Amino acid sequence: MRKTMMLSIALIMFMGIWSCNAQTEKKDPSTNASAKVEAYYFHFSSRCVTCNTVESEAIASIKSLYGDKVSFQSINLDDESSKALAKKLQVAGQSLLIVKGDTKINITNEGFMYARNNPEKFKLIIKEKVDGLLGM
Repeated sequence: MRKTMMLSIALIMFMGIWSCNAQTEKKDPSTNASAKVEAYYFHFSSRCVTCNTVESEAIASIKSLYGDKVSFQSINLDDESSKALAKKLQVAGQSLLIVKGDTKINITNEGFMYARNNPEKFKLIIKEKVDGLLGM
C-alpha cells in the first residue's frame, strides 16, 4: 500500500513538472475577433494509454460539441515538420492546447487528470474553455 501511495505521489509530481506551463496566455482580444478556434494535441511517438486516451477523448468531445466549428490536430513532436508549429506555440512536450488567434489555453493537466477516469468532466472543461473563446 505504501509503495502504491509513493508511486502515485511521484507520478503526480512528474505530471506537474512535465506540463508546468498550464497558464492561459491572453493577448488583446480585438485581434482574435475573426480567428478560428483550433485544438492541438502535441505528443511524442512513444505514448502510454493515458496519452492516447487524452487525444481520443479530446477529439470525441470537440467533434460532438462543435462539429467542424473547431478544428483538431494531433501533432507528433518527433516529426521534423512539427518543429515550426511547436516553436510558434511555445510547446516543448506533451500539450493539449486550445488556440484562437493570440490566445492560447493549455488544458494538458486537466486532460491527464480526467480523460481516463472522468471523461464527462474533461468534456465539460473543454466546453467551458472553447465556449469562452467562441463568445458563447
